[in-house]
Amino acid sequence: MVKRQNRTPFQKEWDALCRREQNLLERRQKKKETALNRFLAQKVPEKLQGMLDKAFGKAFSLIFEKGTKVLEKTYNRDKMQKEYQVDLYADQVYGSRKSLRVFSKKAKKAEGVNLALSGISGIGMGIFGIGLPDIPLFTGMILKCVYETALHYGFDYRTEKEKYFVLLLIEGAVSYGEHLEAVDKKIEAYIQEEELPPDWKLKEQIESASRMLSGELLYMKFLQGIPIAGVIGGAYDLIYMKQIGEYADLKYHKRFLLHVSRHREKGEEPAEKAAGLKE
Repeated sequence: MVKRQNRTPFQKEWDALCRREQNLLERRQKKKETALNRFLAQKVPEKLQGMLDKAFGKAFSLIFEKGTKVLEKTYNRDKMQKEYQVDLYADQVYGSRKSLRVFSKKAKKAEGVNLALSGISGIGMGIFGIGLPDIPLFTGMILKCVYETALHYGFDYRTEKEKYFVLLLIEGAVSYGEHLEAVDKKIEAYIQEEELPPDWKLKEQIESASRMLSGELLYMKFLQGIPIAGVIGGAYDLIYMKQIGEYADLKYHKRFLLHVSRHREKGEEPAEKAAGLKE
């Protein structure tokens, strides 16, 4: 057994990540229903679930097809890619835990900014009783948050493979219990192999993520559609964004550490190879 004092900076970072991952999975074993949700369950129209499913599905499809470049106008993709490569080189030189933690610190800082924007947007929409029309904006904010996280850890979200991973992250982030375990297993398989399942279809993955999002947000989006009272529902945009951001950060961080470890074992150090970024 390796003594704790002899662990490398990489091992310390890996162990901390694994503890964080285990803690998150344990916390999400069972969903806790709130008194507000139980009350709203009696008020929500039956057709609202289907409407939310379709709204999220259309939003994902539209952004994947035409909206990625629009989202990229809200952050400097090229600058973030270059900063990643500089930070990776610095870690190669110093090899300390401090240099290794730069990536997660930058990812969490960006996540904090996106959380603030999501909260402002959701509450603003709630004041005026705007619920369903908020879906495209909220979906865009989710993808913006995940995309920036991907860039901070050196991954290109534009590929078909990465769309699969991103959608799995979103689905897993709002899941609980057995469903979370099933999705997390798929995510771990992709992290290890980086191969798409042979039967994978983008449309089906979008539908799966949309169902989980709409099911989780059903009551809050109903409440958000009521002027003034909708502020409460809108505030939940921030809560769910935090949930998604935390899960995405966890899995991208893990993937990043595995990439770095594998390439360094092979003696490969170029920044563009360590985590798959392409010019």
